[in-house]
Amino acid sequence: DLSLLRFISAELTRGYFLEHNEAKYTERRERVYTCMRIPKELEKLMFFGIFLCLDAFLYVFTLLPLRVFLAMFRFITLPCYGLRDRRLLQPAQVCDILKGVILVICYFMMHYVDYSMMYHLIRGQSVIKLYIIYNMLEVADRLFSSFGQDILDALYWTATEPKERKRAHIGVIPHFFMAVLYVFLHAILIMVQATTLNVAFNSHNKSLLTIMMSNNFVEIKGSVFKKFEKNNLFQMSNSDIKERFTNYVLLLIVCLRNMEQFSWNPDHLWVLFPDVCMVVASEIAVDIVKHAFITKFNDITADVYSEYRASLAFDLVSSRQKNAYTDYSDSVSRRMGFIPLPLAVLLIRVVTSSIKVQGVLAYVCVVLFYCGLISLKVLNSIVLLGKSCQYVKEAKMEEKLFNPVLTATPGKPAGKQQSTFKSTQGISTDENGSTSVTSQPVHQENSPSLLVTSNSDQFLTTPDGEEKDISQDSSELKHRSAKKDLLEIDRFTICGNRID
Repeated sequence: DLSLLRFISAELTRGYFLEHNEAKYTERRERVYTCMRIPKELEKLMFFGIFLCLDAFLYVFTLLPLRVFLAMFRFITLPCYGLRDRRLLQPAQVCDILKGVILVICYFMMHYVDYSMMYHLIRGQSVIKLYIIYNMLEVADRLFSSFGQDILDALYWTATEPKERKRAHIGVIPHFFMAVLYVFLHAILIMVQATTLNVAFNSHNKSLLTIMMSNNFVEIKGSVFKKFEKNNLFQMSNSDIKERFTNYVLLLIVCLRNMEQFSWNPDHLWVLFPDVCMVVASEIAVDIVKHAFITKFNDITADVYSEYRASLAFDLVSSRQKNAYTDYSDSVSRRMGFIPLPLAVLLIRVVTSSIKVQGVLAYVCVVLFYCGLISLKVLNSIVLLGKSCQYVKEAKMEEKLFNPVLTATPGKPAGKQQSTFKSTQGISTDENGSTSVTSQPVHQENSPSLLVTSNSDQFLTTPDGEEKDISQDSSELKHRSAKKDLLEIDRFTICGNRID
């Protein structure tokens, strides 16, 4: 018979043993340790990814002009050497010339956009309007980034596609105008973002800057409580790398515009410094909290970030091979959604309007600054290449660099090649028609070692006439729903919890 006294006595003296559920408590402790490791592992990935974006960004200012000059020199002097090759220019040289022409045209088009008028127009709006505008600009930037690289890839492929193939496009000139229009509109959008951030910095009560920083914390609510797989988290990590690097460039533009208004007084730089640190610190804090809780709720270990870093390093190493199928800057664009051309156009426009070059000494300083940029680009590329080789070896991904891929030889049907590779190497086809190597390749003589193609690059190696064969093969294997490898996740989308 229970009594009140006996119940109280039992409540005061009863005990329990945690070791009876050792597995549960060990798992909880490991979750805590994982959350403690997330900041270190995430920042390693961010640090490596930001320098990858910097390498692609510096390429536009340093090596791209030199490559365009060499391509134009080859085109002009080609009659002197005779037509030894069927191609007037190599595909890479054609792409370089297209990038250079787009950059120059968009730069001159940006002269018709008045930055000062845009600044005063935005400054006259209310705080709530600017907050809404800034959110709309972020969404528009993601939409532009997701579709922009497809426009540029379509232009490059249309301009370099073998001529003996059946024409299945609208022509190089329409694609070129589409690319110019995209880069120009994206550059204007980034300029409005920079102007809005500049208005927030110069507001007296800093209320707009506080609201814009709090907008980053709203991002936690929209992503933490969703289900994430490893591939989805990889996509989000790439998006965060791109966003952080873009914010750094926007802060640089804001500082340049403010320093120009104060006649380059170095004292004003210390006035801007606390606000810059506040924006950067809030961005880092949001990323750490977001990734820590995503990994906690989805039971993902902190070691996954080393896999992400190895996948990014694989892109860099594969782009340096002899048989690379894409330029590294384009690979970064597809992987992270970071397209350097619009940002480079805006930065050149801001720098040329903020800094006046007059006199011989000023031009000498410009040449020295350009040489310094080239040195920085080369040094950064060498260090990144060494680190990338180290990460690829640690992840044991060297064999993937030499796996043969499906290549369509001009004049030969790709269907027979595809069936041959399937029978000898075990290639699986997903629902989208893309192919991936699922077993070790069989050694074949007289066959060059090529690179593993990614999902978004399949159109670069598949002829137009064989789309039906690929669709038939994919319809036969619809019941196979294999998960995509990290090396295949290279399409930047705004969907944070699903990869289509």
